[in-house]
Amino acid sequence: MTSARSITVDSAPATPWRNGGGVTRELLAWPSPGDWRLRISVADIAADGPFSAFPGVRRWFTLLSGKGVVLDLPDHPLTLCPGDAPLAFDGVAAPDCRLLGGPVRDLNLMIRGGTGGMVTVSPGTAWSAPTGAQAGLFAHVAGRWRNGDQQRSLPALSLLWFDAPPPGDWHFEPDIPAPTAGWWLHHIPEGLSP
Repeated sequence: MTSARSITVDSAPATPWRNGGGVTRELLAWPSPGDWRLRISVADIAADGPFSAFPGVRRWFTLLSGKGVVLDLPDHPLTLCPGDAPLAFDGVAAPDCRLLGGPVRDLNLMIRGGTGGMVTVSPGTAWSAPTGAQAGLFAHVAGRWRNGDQQRSLPALSLLWFDAPPPGDWHFEPDIPAPTAGWWLHHIPEGLSP
């Protein structure tokens, strides 16, 4: 199998926020945690408060669990709930986040330079990593990633990541039916964008 990294949310250390409003678990920081161009993390938001500002960063945000949040974006407030499509926004925006009925858990993709994206998995529908991209799958529920004769079983709330993704059609087959099985993630480093 093409070389891959796999990490579960529970195995990643929880870093408390300075404002005490939650914790972040960093699943991947490339090329290094101190100087990343790509960062994938899961956050537990326990209290209302503003997002941190990340100038020069493109962010994708989606909810994994909880009732939902209202984000006060520069042009309008936006309500997001689990199952909604990922939200992409400029990291310099640090919207206030208000919880709807208690704590939430979310998945974040952040890219500094280059391009990328987060797409909700549609079971039974193939997905292919773009040319020149690093790519992976965040499994919301347990299941099996498959690419031709390659396959890997994944536990719920885990990231499977390829710095050099295998070509071809990728599939994710969840062990149980779920409204949102997972998300395809990719990053094309700066200078390699088509």
